[in-house]
Amino acid sequence: MTKKILIINGPNLNLLGEREESKYGKSTLEEVKKNCESHAKSIDVEIKFEQSNIEGEIVTMIQNAKGVFDGIVINAAGYTHTSVAILDALLAIKLPTIEVHITNIYNREEFRKKSLISKAAKGIICGFGVKGYIMALDSMKEILNK
Repeated sequence: MTKKILIINGPNLNLLGEREESKYGKSTLEEVKKNCESHAKSIDVEIKFEQSNIEGEIVTMIQNAKGVFDGIVINAAGYTHTSVAILDALLAIKLPTIEVHITNIYNREEFRKKSLISKAAKGIICGFGVKGYIMALDSMKEILNK
C-alpha cells in the first residue's frame, strides 16, 4: 500500500523565488511542489502539498491528517518559533513528523534558533535549501517502512 505524506508550508513561503534570494534561493513554491511530486512518484509515495499564512489553517490541516496520511513534512516558517498551537496539534495526532527549513535556523538570528515544533519531530532538516524537502521525503519513507 502506498504511503501518504502531507507536506505543510507556513507563512510567506508562497513568496519563495521573490524574497531574500540570498537566503531562500530562486525556486518558487510551485517549483518545489513539482519537484516533490516528481520525487514522490519515483519513491512510490503519495503527497499532498499545502501552504497557508494562517496559523489556525495549519492547525486544521494537521488535525485533518489523522487517519488520512501516514506522515507529515512541515516547514512552519515563522510559526516554528512561536506556535504552541502547531506543536500541540502535531503532538495530538501522533503521526511521524519531519521538520524542514530552507536555511540553517541555528546560523541565523537568535530568536530563530529556538523551534517550538521540534518536540513533535522525528528529525529536522535545515540549511540545504529546497533540496531539504526531497531529503525529508526520503527520510519519511524510511521511517514509514520500518
